[in-house]
Amino acid sequence: MTMTPWLTHAVGAGPYRNWLNQAGSLTRALQARCPAFNVWRVRQGLDRPFPDEYAPLRLPRGEPSIVREVILNCGQRPLVFAHTVLPNAGMRGPWHALANLGNRPLGAALFADPRIERFPLYFRHLNRHHPLHRAAVRATGPLPAMLWGRRSLFALLGQPILVTEVFLPEVLQL
Repeated sequence: MTMTPWLTHAVGAGPYRNWLNQAGSLTRALQARCPAFNVWRVRQGLDRPFPDEYAPLRLPRGEPSIVREVILNCGQRPLVFAHTVLPNAGMRGPWHALANLGNRPLGAALFADPRIERFPLYFRHLNRHHPLHRAAVRATGPLPAMLWGRRSLFALLGQPILVTEVFLPEVLQL
């Protein structure tokens, strides 16, 4: 199976374009449109990243990392499935505070510290064969066959973290 690459532009994103191109904190943008915004932590623990996550993190293939998955909701409506990969070195180093986030949004932490550098956004239309699509379905239930996702690398004191956000159909209702 050939995997399409992550792209520098969200070509053909239609109604998702504004959400995908949100430059600042996605958490803040969602909170501004939904007073009942909340985060449900689906899982967090040691796991292997998805195959296309090793290269941006410069990790050797098969090396386990901390994986955190959450759903960003408006009340009971799931808006975004977020998947974060943090190499173990970062968890023992500058990112150690992320271990205690629980149901708090990662975005608030990422945009609160001026030392955190954000790299460019990349976009991808995810079909049901992509592991991110499958993870979103496991977390939320049935979803359309194609979903839009974006990801960005962040760094603190040279330690990277990869954040991927998969936009669910309900986000278009905001």
